[in-house]
Amino acid sequence: MNRFAFLLDRLSYEPRRNAKIRLMADYFRETPDPERGWALAALTGALSFRHAKPGMIRGLIMERTDPELFAMSYDYVGDLAETVALMWPGETRANRAPPLSEIVEGLHATAKLDLPKRLAAWLDALDETGRWALLKLITGSLRIGASARLAKTAVAALGESHKPDDVELVWPGLVPPYEDLFAWMEGRGERPFADDPAPFRPPMLAHPLEDADFRSFDPQAFVAEWKWDGIRVQASAGKDADGRHVARLWSRSGEDVSGAFPDLVEALTFDGAIDGELLILRDGRVQTFNVLQQRLNRKAVTPKLTAEFPAHIRAYDLLFEGGEDLRELPFSERRKRLEAFVAREANPRVDLSQIVSFEDWDGLAAARLDPASAGAGEDAAAVEGLMVKRHDSPYVVGRPKGLWFKWKHDPMTVDAVLMYAQRGHGKRSSFYSDYTFGVWTEDDEGEKLTPVGKAYFGFTDEELVELDRFVRKNTINRFGPVREVAHEREIGLVLEIAFEGIARSARHKSGVAMRFPRVARIRWDKPPHEADRLESLERLIEERENA
Repeated sequence: MNRFAFLLDRLSYEPRRNAKIRLMADYFRETPDPERGWALAALTGALSFRHAKPGMIRGLIMERTDPELFAMSYDYVGDLAETVALMWPGETRANRAPPLSEIVEGLHATAKLDLPKRLAAWLDALDETGRWALLKLITGSLRIGASARLAKTAVAALGESHKPDDVELVWPGLVPPYEDLFAWMEGRGERPFADDPAPFRPPMLAHPLEDADFRSFDPQAFVAEWKWDGIRVQASAGKDADGRHVARLWSRSGEDVSGAFPDLVEALTFDGAIDGELLILRDGRVQTFNVLQQRLNRKAVTPKLTAEFPAHIRAYDLLFEGGEDLRELPFSERRKRLEAFVAREANPRVDLSQIVSFEDWDGLAAARLDPASAGAGEDAAAVEGLMVKRHDSPYVVGRPKGLWFKWKHDPMTVDAVLMYAQRGHGKRSSFYSDYTFGVWTEDDEGEKLTPVGKAYFGFTDEELVELDRFVRKNTINRFGPVREVAHEREIGLVLEIAFEGIARSARHKSGVAMRFPRVARIRWDKPPHEADRLESLERLIEERENA
């Protein structure tokens, strides 16, 4: 465990991508099985523990320290694992530090009632860094600046001829501690074989398209289609070894979301794999993302829910058909196969993403600004931009340059007043970096600010320091870890908030919900009383509904 803790500690302080890869590759090269396999599972987010939860950690530390002192320390530090690791009393009280494999197996096998005692024993046996790593492992939020893709890149570096995409392609069929994967990478074994009839295939992603980019490209080399405001999914289906039909719905990150959409999975009767957008269709019209959210993250899926929010796939690409891998074919050929596939299947739950006609880049820019007039029709309000793809592009894992681009609508903006702030986590635990903002409304008591959203990104490190300083100097009240910031008509700070979408929401006090809000600009030049009113957001919603 100490070696894994040292790796996490080094990664958390290392800003350079290639250096992070070297650190992980060295660890995988020098660490035996199964330790390195469990480490890889932790780095890629493949571990979860049913009984080990943050509440258990809080209970343990409050038994051993003053609860008020813990609350104050946690408020100051902002990170549960770091706070408990530093506050855990006493020196190391064991002759050996437990290996990572023992901890993982123990977290899986120990009964819920026995787990607090066992966790306390592990914490007693580890130093501060080891305790921090153990608690990060349990909470599932490593926050060390190393993505799953980066960890797989480090695994590929163990072999002389392997690429990260090689790891991605076999990854869906693997299970921790990945001994067969490491054997293949090091030339000691064969390529792992996956017999899953409905596996996940890692997706191809796009780069944002800027004006300076596409003006240098030949428009005749590209094709465009609408980018729908839903959730990117992969529908995969086939027959298992016993001849039974198996169908699954995967998220873009490879999470099996079939259980949340049983009505859609039941309709996947084909043999193949489709890349598309998950949408809600009512009477043939695409609904807004806010409507789709009613189906997301539901623990119970009732017949009433599936009837009221019928799930649908709008197909972008065809990856497999009847056991044939189509990903090496150019997009133009895959598109022809997709059109024939959708027409042949005639599945009411699957339709075809529309191709957008254009002669030159100016024509495509006009279509982006007015989807309704460019063929999107009544569904224009559910279009969030364009996908621009080379005719000859194969379906490549990851985000290759020059093949696929996304050209989203310009974000909407609103000037809002900073009302509350809270410390961030990890490297931001010392800064007030999570902000609640509001706009003006009026009732019988006069004008007041109503919260409309939260934002925690969009600003630079230098701007974060300025924002943190403002919060500390202008705090007027505290509610646990949250600071209330002065926000009167003449005293306060205005933030220009950019967001991708907006819709009505009965769950929010303001009645509106923003999608992906972020701080676009700090308006030091604007007094709070000139910030926007709630009516301006309601007008945006009306415009989208009437589009």
